[in-house]
Amino acid sequence: MTHTPRLPRFAGLPLAVGAGLAIPVQGRINGALGVRLNDGIAAAVVGFSAGLVVMILISLILPSGRAGLARILPAVRTRAFPPVYVLAGGIGALFVFAQSFTVGILGVALFTVAAVTGQTLSGLLVDRLGIGPAGKRAVTPMRIIGCVLTVAAVAWAVSPRLAGSPGSPGAPADGAGGLESLVLPLILPVLAGFLMSFQQAMNGTATVHYGSPVAATLVNFVAGSVFLWIALAVKVAVFGPGNPLPAEWWYYLGGPMGCVFIGLGALLVRSLGVLVTGLGMIAGQLLGSLGLDLLVPAPGSVVAPATVLGTLLTLAAIILATLPWPRGAFRRQAASGGSGR
Repeated sequence: MTHTPRLPRFAGLPLAVGAGLAIPVQGRINGALGVRLNDGIAAAVVGFSAGLVVMILISLILPSGRAGLARILPAVRTRAFPPVYVLAGGIGALFVFAQSFTVGILGVALFTVAAVTGQTLSGLLVDRLGIGPAGKRAVTPMRIIGCVLTVAAVAWAVSPRLAGSPGSPGAPADGAGGLESLVLPLILPVLAGFLMSFQQAMNGTATVHYGSPVAATLVNFVAGSVFLWIALAVKVAVFGPGNPLPAEWWYYLGGPMGCVFIGLGALLVRSLGVLVTGLGMIAGQLLGSLGLDLLVPAPGSVVAPATVLGTLLTLAAIILATLPWPRGAFRRQAASGGSGR
């Protein structure tokens, strides 16, 4: 096993927020590409493939990347960690699938709330089980409060968009709406978000053994690309190909954006734990979305006071989740409660 550096929390948390900034940029690019190709799966394949090319080049150019490459097969062969961890990129592919198949039904806002809810809950669970390289972390009341506030703050921040989401109370009815029609589509983004914390823990563990987040990110893109290429082959066989690839270069930047947050996530979970890393990325995602809506607004973008205030509350909730719970607080609370004091 090699040793990757542990970052102090005051440095790691801003990096997690910075990594989250790349997520809405990637979403905007991939969304535009999906419209251009008229095929969400093809857009995901292009993004993953572009990211894979970038990671191959980085792995070959950087000395740490080459060293990490040399450790991948020995680590897998000796079972330094469970072999299934090399398939962590498939979770990213599932997340893209969830976007492709449910955003049109739920809308972006409801999809975001569902995915964040799943990711926040699983962040607590993964830390409690000690799956990631940071080991076991207690489920303290402070962390629970921070998680609940995060989900509430995200819901508040995206609430101006919920009125325009398909299936929402303010959306036009098409005769097949209602809460019942949203239950099954909601399960997929909740599941995809729930598994994201496991992906970060798996990547973080692999990074410790590879000695470099570059190698872990490369393996992610290999696995995700394989899953998505298989899915695209099935779709083309059944429905035929979509539109030709665009010539504009910026359509291909979604994959490199993914390299940023997957690589940083793999590095940071050892220092921050899975929960705090995920919450930091959620804050970055909201900040990035707000910045895009202000600087490069898309058609239908909404920047309301609730969006700004919800984003600020998310930052406060994340800071709260990182605060330590006083040692022995449970015993003091039980003693005072039992005596009525």
